[in-house]
Parts: sequence; C-alpha cells; structure tokens
Amino acid sequence: MTTLARTVGRAGGPSGAARRWRRRLTADRISFAAVFLGVPLLVYAVLVLSPFVQAVYYSLTSWSGFDDSIPFIGLGNYVRAFSDDVFLTAVRNSVTLVLVLPVVIIALALAIASLVTIGGSSSGPVRGVRGGELYRVVFFFPYIIPAIAAAIMWQQVYQPAGGLLNGVLTALGFDGFASYPWLGDATTAMPAVMFVMIWASVGFYVVIFVAAIKALPAEVFEAARLDGAGRFRIALSVTVPMLRANIRTSMIYTGIFALDAFVFMSGLIGGGGPQNSTLVISQQLFTTAFTKGQFGYACAMGVILAAITLLFAGVVFLVDRLTGGREDLREE
Repeated sequence: MTTLARTVGRAGGPSGAARRWRRRLTADRISFAAVFLGVPLLVYAVLVLSPFVQAVYYSLTSWSGFDDSIPFIGLGNYVRAFSDDVFLTAVRNSVTLVLVLPVVIIALALAIASLVTIGGSSSGPVRGVRGGELYRVVFFFPYIIPAIAAAIMWQQVYQPAGGLLNGVLTALGFDGFASYPWLGDATTAMPAVMFVMIWASVGFYVVIFVAAIKALPAEVFEAARLDGAGRFRIALSVTVPMLRANIRTSMIYTGIFALDAFVFMSGLIGGGGPQNSTLVISQQLFTTAFTKGQFGYACAMGVILAAITLLFAGVVFLVDRLTGGREDLREE
C-alpha cells in the first residue's frame, strides 16, 4: 500500500496535487493576491455592492429620507411604480433610448472608423481616406465637451426664435421652420435630444474602433481586396466579425449611457418635456427623492432601472452568443 500510494503521488494523484498546491501558496503569492485582488474587491464591495444592497432594502420601505423611522412595506413601492402612469412613461422613454441609441451610435462609429482606416484608395496599401487624422479629431471633439455644456449649447441652437437651426432652415427656404419649437413639440423633442446624445458620444467609439481596426493584420484586408471585395463588403464581412468583442463591450457602454440620460434631458428641456415625452427614469427618480421626499419609492425606481440595465447587458451577451460569439471565443 505504501508503494502504491507513492506511485499515485508521483503520477499526479490527489496527494501529489495537494503538495503542488501547498508549494504554490507561498507568502509572496498570498500577499500579492491580498493586495491586488483582495483590496480592489473590498473597495468594490464597500462602494458599489453595499450601496446597492441598501437601496434594495430602502425600496421595501416608505422612508422619507430625513426621518429616523423606516417603515417596512414590502413590495408596495414596486406595485405603486407599475401602476404609476408617469413612471411608466419614463420607463417607456428610457427603453426607447436604449433600443435606438446603441444601434445608431455603434453603426455610425463603425462606418466612420472603417472610412478613416480602410476606406481609401483601392490600389496600393490598405489605408483610409485622405485627411483621416483630421476627421478623427473633429469627431472626437464633441466628446470632450462636458455633457451639461453640450446640452445648454444645443438648447440655444434649438431655440424657436433666433436659434441657429431655424435660422439656417429659414435661409434655405423652409419658411415653416421660422419659429418651430423643436424641444417644445412632443413629436420632435425626443429625436432632438437623441441627436445631441449621438453627436456627443459617437466620436469616442470612433476612436475605439479605429484603434481596434489598426490592430488587425493588414494581410486580411489585402486578401479580401484581391478576392474582389469592395469597401462596403470588406467592412461588413471582414471588419465587423473581427471586432465582435469590441462591439459587444461598446453596446453595453452605450446602453448604460442611454439609460443614464439625466444630464442631457435636464439640460436641454427639464421637467420631462412636453407631455412627458422626454421624461426618463433617472429624472423621475431625482424628482421623487429630492422634491417629493419619497426616498423609499425613489429607491424602488433605482432598482428597476438597474434591472433594466442588467437585462439589456444580458440580451447583448445572448445575441452575441447566438450569432457565433461563443465559437469566436473558443477559437481565440
């Protein structure tokens, strides 16, 4: 039995694996893991997980935010939220943003990035259009402008009387826009805000995709071009599949950006816009907590917003897996 145990240990059996594991648990390894893994996890738990758990608890109460008493009411706030027409309007507007903005922003960013990297001459080395460096700076510039400053600037552009947009349209012969209220009409308020959010964020993703495309092997694009593929075909069949991971991550970030539209909505219109056409969950949450003093109800809104965010991220990962993302990861 002793000889057999030794043989199993030398062959990598349980006793051998245990000894190797103990040898790896040196003081240096333990201290490294504690500093570079344990400390960040502790900070994350204190600053992120703990407030979220507190918010979930407060969402089950009728806490006003300023009293010592915190009456527990169970799921009452959630029942109230899903029977509140104003909040349901905010949910519908937020869902509209998260369905539209990520698709438009990522599509535009990919198109522009492909143009400035591989959209140049069809002869010679693969390169972008002339002046691509300038285009990158121009598209990225709106991103460095603070969101509230961009919102105030575009609010002046959309002004019915004396606004730049109506002035340009009138000069072009569209007299019907002489005093058109872009932010005061329920049919155009949300598209107008969406345009500003796209304008302010698309440049960031252009830079990300440009860097990702430049990291791809040029031989792939040259081979596709030799096979007769045009610029559009190369971008659609070569570039997009090879940037799957970048696109997936960018979709999640843009989704979070769309759901957290508080600054743009408040800076451009405020108050939810005409007929609450631009009211989003974060605005209603802020009003409920700090204007009405209903922090428990506001926390329930925050939990619902977090659930929508997680649901969107889950859908993105699911779509990526169903369209071949799992196979791509296995190949890598």
